[in-house]
Amino acid sequence: MATLGSSGRSRGRRTFTADINVTPMVDVMLVLLIIFMITATALQRGVEVNLPKAATSNLTVPRTTPLLVTVTQDATVYISETEIELEELTSKLLAIAGEGYEERIFLQGDTNAAYGEVLAVMTQMKNAGFTNIALVTDPKSRVEGTQ
Repeated sequence: MATLGSSGRSRGRRTFTADINVTPMVDVMLVLLIIFMITATALQRGVEVNLPKAATSNLTVPRTTPLLVTVTQDATVYISETEIELEELTSKLLAIAGEGYEERIFLQGDTNAAYGEVLAVMTQMKNAGFTNIALVTDPKSRVEGTQ
């Protein structure tokens, strides 16, 4: 009879199993992953300058990482993202040329930078032996009056 009484009690009770439902967590993680992927591509790195407009828009992209020299509005000079004094520019570029860099060098001047400052940087680039100098312009805008 003792066995009947114990089995009678267990029939009325339900047993719960503790299962973790991971589907909502996976959904949240995928949404976060998509958000991070979108924001990571939207971020821009480097020195922010206002680029001048140009009449041409179809430019070829080099296969290697280009060397970028930037002149900001307040005449600060950068090689890639490293700030450098204008007086040291020729020696730094000579060191880069000595390492075997023979690709095109890009000069990115702010629209509001003084023309003389950009010209001084370009002169030092030529003095360092770089003759293939390209000026960076804003590819999204065009000069008024051109097609």
